[in-house]
Amino acid sequence: MADQTEKKSKKKQESAAARIVKGYHSRLETDYKERILPEMMKTYNYKNVMQVPKVTKIVINMGIGEGSRDTKMLDALRDNLKTIAGQHPVITKAKKSISNFKLREGMSVGCKVTLRRTRMYDFLDRLMNVCIPRIRDFRGLSPRAFDGRGNYAMGVQEQLIFPEIKYDSIQKVQGMDIIFVTTAKTDEEALSLLKLFGMPFRN
Repeated sequence: MADQTEKKSKKKQESAAARIVKGYHSRLETDYKERILPEMMKTYNYKNVMQVPKVTKIVINMGIGEGSRDTKMLDALRDNLKTIAGQHPVITKAKKSISNFKLREGMSVGCKVTLRRTRMYDFLDRLMNVCIPRIRDFRGLSPRAFDGRGNYAMGVQEQLIFPEIKYDSIQKVQGMDIIFVTTAKTDEEALSLLKLFGMPFRN
């Protein structure tokens, strides 16, 4: 059942991606091909362009915690995430029951969206240049939040850093996790890649 849901989600994402204006290329997509890729090849001496790491997808996940039984809150968060990502989110379910948290298997625990290709690049561009500068007391992203396999996790404390979300339209200030999935073989290469895109890591 979970596999069928995932397949349906992928079809929706593909159809959504297909609706992007034909011939349109994101600024960062072009920048990757023209500047970042050659720079990475020079730095790491890759033998061909297929070895150069790239970002393959960005996953945005919002959990509802103690509001897991509140369908109105879940609907509100799903609407927020749709507005932020420009794509329909899928509801995430608990994979197992945890009595201490009054959590049952199959219970709705949040929503997520997976961005690829042009939508991914557009989101990354907006995140870096519009949203991150709106984070209060921001001192740079931690370079330690890689998973050892070239993927990076960024936590956001509130959805209000996205200008599309208006304060009077939210039921609850809610954080989210943003995962950057890359083809880099090492965290060092992934860090270099994301820095070249303009991700503001602290020293």
